[in-house]
Order: sequence, then structure tokens, then C-alpha cells
Amino acid sequence: MKALRALGMDGAVAYAFLARMTSIVGSTGTVLLIARFLSPVEQGYYYTLLSLVSLQLVFELGFSFVVQQLAAHESIHLDLRPDGSVGGDAVAHARLASALQLSLLWYTVAALAMGIVVAPLGMLFFARHIAAGGTQVAWQGPWMAAVAASMAGLWCLPFYSFIEGYGQVRAVAAMRFQQAIAAAVLAWTAMLLHHGLYSPAMVIVGQIGTGLFFLSGRRSLLLGLLRHPVREHSIRWSREVWPFQWRIAVSWMCSYFTVQIFIPIVFALRGAVEAGKMGMSLSITGYMTVLALVWTSTKATPFGNMIARGEFHGLDRLFFRTLLQSMAAFATIAISVMAAVALLPLVAPGLAARMVSAGLFAALVLGAAANHLAQSLAILLRCFKKEPFLAQSLTVAALTLLLAAISIPKLGNAGAVLSYLVANGVAGLPIAALIFARARRKYLPHVPSSIASQLAASATEPAIAGQGELL
Repeated sequence: MKALRALGMDGAVAYAFLARMTSIVGSTGTVLLIARFLSPVEQGYYYTLLSLVSLQLVFELGFSFVVQQLAAHESIHLDLRPDGSVGGDAVAHARLASALQLSLLWYTVAALAMGIVVAPLGMLFFARHIAAGGTQVAWQGPWMAAVAASMAGLWCLPFYSFIEGYGQVRAVAAMRFQQAIAAAVLAWTAMLLHHGLYSPAMVIVGQIGTGLFFLSGRRSLLLGLLRHPVREHSIRWSREVWPFQWRIAVSWMCSYFTVQIFIPIVFALRGAVEAGKMGMSLSITGYMTVLALVWTSTKATPFGNMIARGEFHGLDRLFFRTLLQSMAAFATIAISVMAAVALLPLVAPGLAARMVSAGLFAALVLGAAANHLAQSLAILLRCFKKEPFLAQSLTVAALTLLLAAISIPKLGNAGAVLSYLVANGVAGLPIAALIFARARRKYLPHVPSSIASQLAASATEPAIAGQGELL
């Protein structure tokens, strides 16, 4: 137990870690099934379809994090009764209800907008870029199924974020674990039935079914808040939310252009086979990042609670201890995965041929490491209901697009990897570190040591509570 506590493995982290590990196992199985049941051209369509469906980020606009923090800041004044009703401060109760009602309206409109825009956009994209050699790929049905499932999945998101922000972090993490199992089972089933391009849609269907079952057990809380009158205590969107939301929305959209945009660009300029290699390699490094981020992401609600109570020194200690654990996890995962990829040509040459080379993969891992650290810093600062990373996100996205447009036509996947590494490692991470250091000096009255020294100290020192001022 002491070892688990030293690793930061509380209940929420453990369930989140299991969920991500299950997703990785599921994705690994999917990768093997792709190599077995899909041709190299179909693999390119598979990952390009996934990247286009990820345009959901553009319509979500980062609001799930906004909802989580609204709930986290109000919930410290409230308590959840055994019957599922909310007790405590009446004003906080009304504001909490207002947050849920506004978020439901937002996501309903966003889901409809996604279907109206993304469905014809994908149809046009695939129709204009027919596979080389006249290879016929039946992509229309899988594409429409993926869009429909994504719309429904997007509509469910605010409920998960709200419940997590209300303090049920462990319960949501456990639900994510169950979602990962259901998603893997349905994705593999589609592959085994020779309908592999339907796997992305089936992943989302598994997540939706599990999520709705989870929400049904909390219907008293959710329905009570949706019906609760807010009157004059409603959240003032233009003053309290929009200044934070539009910035985080832009940053959220930029995240698409820093990772997912490579695959459709390679597909359009270099063909489906090369896009498939890039897609498979990026999916592996992406899972490395999300797995290591569970230490930090599961602390977003506690971070928001501590900020609302003014416990800034305790917040600082908790964050750096969590960051150290997250970085150690990423390093361990990265070394293991790179070793496996280096051995792949010897033990599974057919699978190795479906990915970028080991050297390019190592460069992708370096870019992912920089992206992981920058995301960790952003999670903490966004818990202040502010978005200081807007300029950094815009810079990384613009640089990514510029470098990709210049390098991919000539270098293919090598150009894509170079663009990713330079944008995230050379530009993105240093800018993120400067933003974080400046913000930290604002929320702490005295910064006793450098960030590097604080990381070392946080490995052994307990968290303490203190005072400071907000960003």
C-alpha cells in the first residue's frame, strides 16, 4: 500500500489507469486485427476516418473541462444526500443546476452542428481522394455510422464531466474502465466479422451504452438539477464562462491541428498506405500520453476544490508530486514501447511494415513527451477557470500546419514526424514552461525554488495548505 501511495495510485488514478491500459490492450488487439483483416489501403482509410471523426474536438470546444471546473468550484458548498438530492447553500445549489442546464443546451446544439457539418465534409473528402490504383473501398456506411455515433457520444460528455466535477472522480474513472472493455469487445467483433471499417463507430457505441447505464444510476441527481429553478442565481455566461471558454475552445481546436491533422494531409498528398502507417504510429504514441496523464487529469477536480478554498501552497505541492509521478510513468512506458518497436522487424516484419520506421517512431515519442508535459502544466492552470495557454496553442498549431505543408509533399511521413517534433518539442514546450512559471509566481506570494527543485522536493514532502492570490 505504501508503494502504491508513493506512486500516487489512489482509487481514481487506479481506475483511470486501468481504463487507459484496457484501451491500450484493446487498441493493440485492434492493430493486430487490422494487419490481419484490412489491406494497407483499407488501413489508411481506417485511420483517416478516425482522424476526421476527431473533428468532434472542434464542436466540443473544450467545454467538458469548463463544466467540470464549474461543478468543482460550486460543490465545496454542497453535499449529496443518500436519496441523490443536493443539500447545502441555496445559491451554490442554483449555480450548480445552472451549470448543468447550460452545458446540456450547449452540447445538444454542438452535436447537431457536428452532424450537419462533418458528415458531408467527410463524404466530400473521401470522394475526392479515391485510393490509388482504383482500389474500391466501401467507406460510405462506416463513415456515416461513425458520425452518428460521435454525435450521440458528444451529447453524453457534459454529464460525465459534471459528475466528475461534483467530486465523484473515482466513480467516473471506474465507468471509463467499463467503457474501455465494452469498446474493445465491439471493435474486435466488427473486425472478426470482416466489417473492420465499422470499428470506430462500434468503439463509440460501446462507450455510449456503458455511459448511459452509469448515468441511469445517478438520474435522481441529474434530473433534480435539470428541474431545479435557478432564477437570479443562474451563472452569468458572458461574464463568468465565456472569457474562459472561448480561449479554451481555441486551444482545444488547436489540439486537433497538432496531432490528428497529419493523417488526412498524408492521405491526400501521399496516399492511403502511407497515411495508414502514420495513423497506426500516432495512435500508439497517443495512448502513451493519455495513459501517463491519468495522474494529472484525475486531480483536476481536487485542484479546483483547493483553488476555491485558497489552498495554493498545498495545491502547488500536490501538483508537482503528481507531475513527477506522471513523468516517471511516461518514461517507463516510452522505453518499453520503443524497445518493442525496435524488435518488431525481427519478430513481426509484417506488422512492422504497417508502421513508420523505429527511428521515426522514436522522434514521435520525443514529440509526445513534450506534448505530455505541456498538457500537464495546462491542466493545473485551467483549474483556475482561466486559459493562459491560448498563445502557446495557436503557435504550435500554426507551426505544425506550416511545417506539414512544406515537408510532407517531399518527405512524406518523415516530414510529418519532423513537423510534430519541432512544433511540440522545440517551440511548444519552452513556451508552456514560461507561461507556467509566470502564472505560478502570481498564485503564490513567494516562490521558494525553481521548478526543477520543486519537482525533486515534491517527491518526498507532504502537501501543506497556504494562501496566495489567483491568476
